[in-house]
Amino acid sequence: MRIVITGATGNIGTALLRRLMRAGGHQIVGLARRLPDDPEVVPGGEAVEWRAVDLSLDEAVHTLIEAFRGADAVVHLAWGFQPSHDLKYLEELGVGGTRRVLEAVTASAVPHLVHMSSVGAYSPKSDDVRVDESWPTGGVRSSRYSVHKAAAERLLDRHEATGHSTLISRMRPGIVGQKTAGSALLRYGVPAIVPAKVLDHIPVVPLDRGLRFPVVHADDVADAVVRELDRMVGGAFNLSAEPPITTDRIAEVLGARPIHVPSLVVRTVMSAAWHARLQQVDTGWLDMGFALPLLDCSRATRELGWSPSVDAVTVLREIIDGMRETAAAPTPALRRRSVSRALRDFVRRGSVGQRNRP
Repeated sequence: MRIVITGATGNIGTALLRRLMRAGGHQIVGLARRLPDDPEVVPGGEAVEWRAVDLSLDEAVHTLIEAFRGADAVVHLAWGFQPSHDLKYLEELGVGGTRRVLEAVTASAVPHLVHMSSVGAYSPKSDDVRVDESWPTGGVRSSRYSVHKAAAERLLDRHEATGHSTLISRMRPGIVGQKTAGSALLRYGVPAIVPAKVLDHIPVVPLDRGLRFPVVHADDVADAVVRELDRMVGGAFNLSAEPPITTDRIAEVLGARPIHVPSLVVRTVMSAAWHARLQQVDTGWLDMGFALPLLDCSRATRELGWSPSVDAVTVLREIIDGMRETAAAPTPALRRRSVSRALRDFVRRGSVGQRNRP
């Protein structure tokens, strides 16, 4: 099978390469804005045909059409999280990039498109009753990430409504983690001047006790994608592990004491820090933690034979251990974080949340 993967160097992309290499027998094309310096050291990357493409640009369509020609399937993973203050760019990459992928899929007559959506596409829900894939995908209005994921789903809706022959699958995972994403998550979530070792000395976790959200391991998401590529079921699939992550569980993994602080207070402090460019995570991520539903994954189990191999607390522990150890992978997206490099980049190019793209 010839499979083209956008965002092949990221969190889910690297896990998918590993999974496909274990399966064997596939011809893989990996697309990314920044390619690995040495593809030979990327697990699974040595057998990949690599091509550079920036999905935020209209010129990308020509590259995509060429890359998609003769493909049996396209797995669209590419998305952006930074710079968080450049909302126009993030929309152009996420929503615009999805539109460009759909245009190229149509022009190249690709039979199957697997789109990486998210729990973030879902509309808010006020209780802990799990939802299946029929729950509305209207997003959380105060989160740009959520709004953009919902907008990408509307593009897929319109594409299907026009009667195109491409089968579309939508994977909707919870928060996706693995150890080698530790540096990337730390780079996005913690100010550059703060060393990773500070995570060893957090005495308290001041968060609202009502926080809860689903997580899933990157390897389990990759497994679901491969199962869908093999079976070509189509439609949407929720993907998450149990139990939901809560404030108490975050504190337990950090070895800290949870302190209930109302979400409004946390949001006010977080918003002030983001606007002051002291940290890169906007308040929309916090809002999603309180607004989004938990996931019923029975369709993935029933239709794909899928179940998570890693429980949610273990995923969280792996993420935090990865952050503590500044774990990384040999790709630009998952490169190792260092305080000295971050400070140098800050002086030269400004904060991650607002700097221009390299």
